[in-house]
Amino acid sequence: MNADELTAGRTWDPTQFVRHAETNGAGPDETDGSEDPAQRLAAIVDSSDDAIISKNLDGIIMTWNRGAERIFGYTAEEAIGKPVTILKPPDRVDEEPGILARIRRGERIDHYETVRRRKDGTLIDVSLTVSPVKDRIGRVVGASKIARDITERKRFEAELSASERRLQELLAAIPAAIYTTDAQGKITYFNEAAVALAGRTPILGSDEWCVTWKLYNPDGTPLPHDRCPMAVALREGRPIRNAEAVAERPDGTRVPFIPYPTPLRDASGKIVGAVNMLVDISERRQAETQQQILLKELNHRVKNNMQTLQSLLHMATRQTHNPEARRVLADATGRVTAMAAAQRVFYATANAARFSVGDLINAVCEATQQTLPSDVTIVCAPASGELSNETAMPLALILNELLTNAAKYGRNGRGQSTIRVGLENGGDQHVLYVEDDGPGFDLQAVRNHSSGLRLVQGLARQLRAEFNVTRSPATRCMLRFL
Repeated sequence: MNADELTAGRTWDPTQFVRHAETNGAGPDETDGSEDPAQRLAAIVDSSDDAIISKNLDGIIMTWNRGAERIFGYTAEEAIGKPVTILKPPDRVDEEPGILARIRRGERIDHYETVRRRKDGTLIDVSLTVSPVKDRIGRVVGASKIARDITERKRFEAELSASERRLQELLAAIPAAIYTTDAQGKITYFNEAAVALAGRTPILGSDEWCVTWKLYNPDGTPLPHDRCPMAVALREGRPIRNAEAVAERPDGTRVPFIPYPTPLRDASGKIVGAVNMLVDISERRQAETQQQILLKELNHRVKNNMQTLQSLLHMATRQTHNPEARRVLADATGRVTAMAAAQRVFYATANAARFSVGDLINAVCEATQQTLPSDVTIVCAPASGELSNETAMPLALILNELLTNAAKYGRNGRGQSTIRVGLENGGDQHVLYVEDDGPGFDLQAVRNHSSGLRLVQGLARQLRAEFNVTRSPATRCMLRFL
């Protein structure tokens, strides 16, 4: 059999070429130069993993390689001479007339995916490439068909599609706005929550970086899309956290949100896109605003009540002629003044839970200075840091008592007296000190006779602090607390 007989569409078996070559002492793998091209072709066809089949224009199988045996389960003897429809499921038989019609017209069919039936009745997915076979004068006399088993690929694609569908259902069910981009920042997916937050439907493959219409920084300044957190995450290849932004919808309404952009990478580590979740914090912002309003109202009322109490104490002090009563009322007035100073610090802070310790010390010192003689000066060293609000009132009262005590006993025979105040930070420990140039005192000896020092020690226990006094080189009262 020669190459002309192959193209003429006659019945042939490529294994015949191999067997013919072997009987003449030359195997198909020998390369002595005498091998017939038809023999090489037959060997290639027979060794292919794909099914390579030829049929005439009536749809009768003419040739059948070992790949066809493996894929479909029929031997060459069983298949050759049979109609090719033995490979088709009942619901696919009507495909054959259409394929043959196209072959007669000289058309080629590339990578046609369909279903075929094996000898045992099982169905497999295949990809077909069908080409017309012509004789020496160009007439179409048959067809060659290459069939590739794509069952595993189809199964994998179905599993991948199902996985993607489940993922999209999951993302659609999440109440937060979620969208994805490709590596260049083009939007590739968004859920309905993203549409609701943005107030518009993004355009896939066109919109970049974010699903929103316009973006702003929290302070109200414009935020270009190519500088938004998602753009930064893709550009720098890292997740962005602890950022905030404001989205403007086409109708002009604005929505504050927190973004969580995260780059996505392939198996080699290359960035292939990113996913972002936008959390609407409008309700939180409204709650914070309402909280600030209530806090300011509360602070305002407390401030007014303290001012009223101070006025009443001043009035009582002026009206009494008893020296002891005047001293007690003066002490009470000083303590209320210190508490009012601490309250003013609360009123000015934006944090409802913490306060600036430097602001508190300055406020108490300024308030206490107004109650002291003109020849007593309080000098405050700069202090930094924040403390919890529960520390403020005890600290303010302690500082007031120590300042008042230093003003009374720290002159050391001089007309002008200076009181030095500061806060030192040592790791997790804070040390509040009040220092003067007086002779000092023995804490153990005088505490039972001084109501002010007893108050200081009681408040120190409330703060779980340590209170002590040193007398050299100057008198220094110190409060150590965490």
